[in-house]
Amino acid sequence: MSKYKAKRKFTKTTEPKPKVTKKSLSRFVVQEHHARNLHWDFRLEMESHINSREIVLKSWAVSKGVPVKFGEKRLAVAVEDHPVDYINFKGTIPKGEYGAGTVKIWDRGKFKLLRRTKKEIEFILKGKKAKGRYALVRTSFGKNSWLLIKLKEK
Repeated sequence: MSKYKAKRKFTKTTEPKPKVTKKSLSRFVVQEHHARNLHWDFRLEMESHINSREIVLKSWAVSKGVPVKFGEKRLAVAVEDHPVDYINFKGTIPKGEYGAGTVKIWDRGKFKLLRRTKKEIEFILKGKKAKGRYALVRTSFGKNSWLLIKLKEK
């Protein structure tokens, strides 16, 4: 959470302050973020690291939106963990602040974690728009570079 905290001035932004959460409700959110460049912030409520007790929103910036058709892939750049309270955030981040722009909730719901390793996370989304099996797969282009893939249903 230190990276998240370091990038924000909580006297100027209405974004939630970090606090420790120890129980995951297995939720996800996709936030449409009209910042310098339009992108979608994809967030999964889970342990900050495998076998950690700290629950956060693991977060990725997805430039072309979350795939909804089987076989679609999107580049997803891992960004700093966000506090769980960010799951409900919508509004405007002031000009001059990190991530300045408007944030809207595009979709939200529950997810079921199927598998998690350091290189892959497989899950089922249960949202209104994003539904079904997905995987986040780390690429060889850098430690923050992942692919978000819509998988075929079993």
